[in-house]
Amino acid sequence: MLRVTKLTDYATVLLACLAKAPERVHSASDLAELAKLELPTVSKVLKPLSRAGLVEAFRGSQGGYRLAKPAAQISLFAVVEAMEGRLGMTECSGEHSTCEHEPHCGIQGHWQQVNDVIADALRGVSIAELGRDRRKSIPLKLAKA
Repeated sequence: MLRVTKLTDYATVLLACLAKAPERVHSASDLAELAKLELPTVSKVLKPLSRAGLVEAFRGSQGGYRLAKPAAQISLFAVVEAMEGRLGMTECSGEHSTCEHEPHCGIQGHWQQVNDVIADALRGVSIAELGRDRRKSIPLKLAKA
């Protein structure tokens, strides 16, 4: 089964919480309460999101976190790459393959095509869209095979 990690899933939840009040600086403990997550988990997730430029971190007594850009400009692709690194369905579909079978493998291009379709689908969904009514579907634009 193809899945993102729990931390990536939590990252989308935290970003959706931040998107509800984008001008407000939220403490990690506020976010933990809003997202119903443990504070250490929230802190762990916020670090890579900050490093990736998806959230801004503020220090001090009034410190906390807020979105670094509008929620409509933060794609699921950016979140996945912030949390998990470069997207690669297989070893050979990533940027720096170390697969010993690559020189004589005939399916590498096909996996790269699948990788590209998934990346495009993730780029097509923003954090803003995740915060909308769940009953309304998110239109995905997938390439035809």
